[in-house]
Amino acid sequence: MNANCDMDDNVYSYDDIDGLLNDQFRNVAHAGGVYEGPNEDANKFYNLVDEASQELYPGCKGFSRLSFTIRLYLLKCLYGWSNASFTSLLELLKEAMPGLNIRISYNKAKSMVKDLGLDYEKMYACPNDCMLFRNDHKDDEYCHVCESSRYIKYPEVDSDLEASKKGYRVPPKILRYFPLIPRLKRLFMCSKTADTLRWHDEERSKDGKLRHPANGQAWKDFDSLHSEFARDSRNLRLGLASDGFNPFRTMSISHSTWPVILMVYNLPTWMCMKPEYCMLSLLIPGPRSPGNDIDVYLQSLIEELNVLWESGVETYDALRDQTFQMQAALLWTISDFPAYAMLSGWSTKGKLACPCCNYVTNSRYLKHSRKMCYMDHRVFLPMDYPWRSNKRSFNGKTEFRPPPPLLKGTDVLNSLQNFNNVSGKKRKRTNDGSWKKRSIFFELPYWQHNSLRHNLDVMHIEKNIVDNVIGTILDIPGKTKDHANARYDLKEMCIRKNLQPKDTKDGKRTKFAKACFSMTNGEKSVFCGVLKTANLPDGSASNISRCVQLDERKLSGYKTHDAHFMLHYLLPIPVKSILPDHVAIPLIRLSSFFRRLCQKVITMEELDCLEVEIRETTNQLERIFPPIFFDIMIHLPIHLANEVRLGGPVQNRWMYPPERYMCTSKSYVRNRNYPEGSIAEAYLVEECLIAHFHHFLDGLGVF
Repeated sequence: MNANCDMDDNVYSYDDIDGLLNDQFRNVAHAGGVYEGPNEDANKFYNLVDEASQELYPGCKGFSRLSFTIRLYLLKCLYGWSNASFTSLLELLKEAMPGLNIRISYNKAKSMVKDLGLDYEKMYACPNDCMLFRNDHKDDEYCHVCESSRYIKYPEVDSDLEASKKGYRVPPKILRYFPLIPRLKRLFMCSKTADTLRWHDEERSKDGKLRHPANGQAWKDFDSLHSEFARDSRNLRLGLASDGFNPFRTMSISHSTWPVILMVYNLPTWMCMKPEYCMLSLLIPGPRSPGNDIDVYLQSLIEELNVLWESGVETYDALRDQTFQMQAALLWTISDFPAYAMLSGWSTKGKLACPCCNYVTNSRYLKHSRKMCYMDHRVFLPMDYPWRSNKRSFNGKTEFRPPPPLLKGTDVLNSLQNFNNVSGKKRKRTNDGSWKKRSIFFELPYWQHNSLRHNLDVMHIEKNIVDNVIGTILDIPGKTKDHANARYDLKEMCIRKNLQPKDTKDGKRTKFAKACFSMTNGEKSVFCGVLKTANLPDGSASNISRCVQLDERKLSGYKTHDAHFMLHYLLPIPVKSILPDHVAIPLIRLSSFFRRLCQKVITMEELDCLEVEIRETTNQLERIFPPIFFDIMIHLPIHLANEVRLGGPVQNRWMYPPERYMCTSKSYVRNRNYPEGSIAEAYLVEECLIAHFHHFLDGLGVF
């Protein structure tokens, strides 16, 4: 708080309720006596003005009736009070202080606070995700694709019953859409926030290091292609994140709700991924994932993004006290790998699972393990590298193919021009089966020219790598990649004869040689003991020791952040002391790669070194572990350094902030029959209170 602020002054003066209402209802308050806005807004405005003019109690100078309700409601949201407890508190305050001028029920207080905020739209959806009942189909009774009813059909009710007792028409799915344009306009209502929205251009360090997405090549390419858009630094660059979560916090109920979250990259690095600056755009209902039909639910958002790009919207800038034509563009999406397929349309399963290598993905089906493996990473090495001609240590063949080129957006769009998207049914694919749809994002005029359209998520890649490494070197049943079928695959591929299964002389048993990465029971105990007894700084990670079972010599139940911390800092310690050097060194280099990749500030020279290092490391691992070890998650690190080069530090492009946001959303669920409704209502209140809390702080100079 401002040190010069006199706490004896009138508190109501810095709450600035009049300024708050003028900003929220600018078209009404500035009409000069002739009302120009919609009647509904006028009623809200004048009702709130009346609330703001009423004293909390006779002679009170610190709070108005409205400001006290806002502050009390903020406490309710911050500390998770139930609706009933909030009502009881209001009743107790009224009983203890009869002169207190407050509303004495949760619903009445909520209606007052909600008038200050924004709203959302409900759109009925086909139960098979074929279409939304909107625009021309708003009043349709049946889906025009699969002919399903827009309402749940219940048994017929006796016509003699009273009308009030007849069945209520309930839709099977309701999409909740939070309009984007008013929320973006609201960012400029606070003068301090309006100032930080130009930080990327006016205050960002421009010393050539990567600190912010604006330092990435994708941002620079976008500015060079769209110079008119880039001319005004207030035009917004957005990112989109989506993933499914179970709102019930229990695995006994199968339910997948999909929020779509937008973040603003104009803000400084330390702000753009904060929850208060992330905007919920869509809440796609469960109980199942929308899958490839997520495009059906994205239609309204894409329409708004097109308006924001083509013509922009008139927006008031509180800092400069002027209006300007605000535009916005979507730079990329953030998701885990399965959701990557849903958003991009590229199949992330099968022989062409890598979206970066695309049509020239090096893959092979393992007959005995019945899995796909992704090896042959020598194609990424320099053409004169000695390993390219080394047959014995790899797959028995030389490798002189060039690395696969990145697939440009223009090439993707050209190849999908005649692709027939079908919602809610099995899609027609191209001959190679790689494309499942033409993504709705290509309806954005600039999308095909974006250098980085979809991000690989470092968070989930790290988790899967740790699973593979720990499961294999500890030989955890069900997790290890070194099993009997893996050894038979070696025999099928005619590689590593020393590890191939061999029959005994009597032919009754099959012998499996010990691999170089295998550990004895004593070594496994030492490995687990190091992780069990590690003393970690407070707040750096959760209690990893709870995941270590010393008696069974295994790890289980660790989360993504636990895997992140183990990969960066803990695993190299026991690996170096237990495993032979030719095994330990590649694993330590892998750990070092991710630790350096996740730096908040990184130079282009470091990225070039990391790119060379991960290519060598992956090839070293190919000489050690069996082919089944190399699933798609072991392959994807090859492309991560280039994505940092394009998009900037990984902290702005991974799933940690969206996952935390979804965890918070779970706490909003009060009615388990309608979890999405609970989340939407709670989000509206929190959004309203956070926005106006910033307004209060702006008036105090507290930023």
